[in-house]
Amino acid sequence: MIPPRVTAVMLAYGTEPWLVDAARAVLASTGVDVELIVVDNGCTGDGIDVVKGLSGVRVLRPEANTGYSGGCRVGAAEATGDWLAFVNSDAIVAPDALAKTVAVAAEPGVGAAMASIRLAETPELINTSGNPLHFTGLSWAGGNGEPATAHAHRTTVPSLSGCCFVIDRRLWEDLDGFAAEYFAYHEDTELSLRLWQRGLRLEYVPDAVVKHHYEFSRNDLKLYLVERNRLITLLTTYQGRTLALLAPMLLLTEAAMLAAAVAGGWSRQKLRGWAWLWQHRGWLRGRRRQLQAERTVADGVIAAMMTARVAPSNVDSPPGMGVFNAVAAAYWAAVRPLLPRR
Repeated sequence: MIPPRVTAVMLAYGTEPWLVDAARAVLASTGVDVELIVVDNGCTGDGIDVVKGLSGVRVLRPEANTGYSGGCRVGAAEATGDWLAFVNSDAIVAPDALAKTVAVAAEPGVGAAMASIRLAETPELINTSGNPLHFTGLSWAGGNGEPATAHAHRTTVPSLSGCCFVIDRRLWEDLDGFAAEYFAYHEDTELSLRLWQRGLRLEYVPDAVVKHHYEFSRNDLKLYLVERNRLITLLTTYQGRTLALLAPMLLLTEAAMLAAAVAGGWSRQKLRGWAWLWQHRGWLRGRRRQLQAERTVADGVIAAMMTARVAPSNVDSPPGMGVFNAVAAAYWAAVRPLLPRR
């Protein structure tokens, strides 16, 4: 039996202390014919010099840092495999992880499949088993810190984790992959929604184990991108009627996020995100036309896999989160039956 041909895409930026280990783990994969493309977005460590000397590795160097979304596009454009596997440079795949994930991604009706992402220091604990998706566009690492035994069964998930997932290369090309404008963060959420909107499922593969050297961090650029990209996703993927029905709750969410930004000292980043949306409104309109034209499933159908409760386990809840969740749950219960079904 001929093993599936997989191109793994990995990005390198900054010191990258786990890059060599991550690359060698991909190359040691069993049950697949694998090549590895590493996109050097500005690696400052010596790991990139080691990796480029490994058999089965190609290193690409864009002229500038293309971010996660742009780097994935660069790597995928040079792929020769039938399957694309996107693997973080601090994620160590088990030898059979890619083969098991490909096998699920190849099933009829599946758009993409993700591995079981574990915390590298405590691999008996989950980093993410699929990301929950709030109807306001918020998303987080699902199951973070929970025992892997509690996530031992295959499940359909609302949103993929970009840490390690597999997709058919032809489907990726048909979707034109991630939008480069995202740069980083939330592009996996947008891709997930687009797959759902085509009637394709997203699957979590519990026995495809990946150890992730996960480190949650916040900085000005991340805060700006996460909030800006959340709004890009909402404005381009949701149907017009959905946006109209959700408008009061979305505006309340914006007020709450602005208050959190002021309290947290990142109000400039929040306002900068709004400014970007206005300045790029032409691109947003074009992107929206593209995404709405390609969809075959309405928001009212997809709404079944969304949540109305924000409950990330890796950050402390801000004051008032209980009230926000109660209001959001009541609003979602009232509005969800009115969402478009076609």
